[in-house]
Amino acid sequence: MSRIEAKFAALRGKKRLGLIAYLTVGYPDVETTLAMVPALAEAGVDVFELGVPFSDPLADGATIQHASHVALERGVTPGTCLEVAGELRRHGLQQPLILMGYYNPILRYGVERFCDASRRAGVDGFIVPDLPPEEATDLHVACKPRGLALVPLLAPTASEERIQTVVGTASGFVYCVSLTGVTGARRDLSPELFSFLDRVRTQTTLPLAVGFGISTREHLDALTGRADAAIIGSALIDLVGKLPDGERIAGLQKYVASLRD
Repeated sequence: MSRIEAKFAALRGKKRLGLIAYLTVGYPDVETTLAMVPALAEAGVDVFELGVPFSDPLADGATIQHASHVALERGVTPGTCLEVAGELRRHGLQQPLILMGYYNPILRYGVERFCDASRRAGVDGFIVPDLPPEEATDLHVACKPRGLALVPLLAPTASEERIQTVVGTASGFVYCVSLTGVTGARRDLSPELFSFLDRVRTQTTLPLAVGFGISTREHLDALTGRADAAIIGSALIDLVGKLPDGERIAGLQKYVASLRD
């Protein structure tokens, strides 16, 4: 059983909604990323998405675009992200680690080479927002024998046929996008979200994680019993940017604890 499968099995056993945290590697710097991840794990995060900075993040709103820009200016590369994952594992992190990024850097690195390096670093899978299943064969073929999950994104506008196609190639879990648009914290969940989750649920037994716009305890309460995990991204990145250096770790832990308590 992979770390992702084991984590979701444990969450189901506890009847608890999982919490997935997205952090852009290298924002505000690599050292802070290495400090934030274990601190958030201690506060109750179940799974981590480590964002690989990219110059053209098509699915991301202004918050994550800014974080990627800062990280790129600091020289963060896909290789840096793999080094960060490896360092986190060497220091005992047990939670699943998923690299979230765009396909161009993976292709440039070399698909099989990237998968080999990811496996050695302790990465459990990938989320590649700009890679549709029709174009994902090479990455699927490289991931499968290495035990790496390839988590797809599904938009709420997806037809029944499209849902079936996407979940048919999925592994790990399915990333259900809560709205039409880019990432960014929102006040309210879309009223169509729950019927969308019901439609996906009829097509797969994989866990369903909901992302884009999730930021409050009320959002998590609404998702409990309807999804398997909630993904917090832009709200965390916003907080990373706002908190002073000396207060950042404690402030992030307090935020995650407020979602959990």
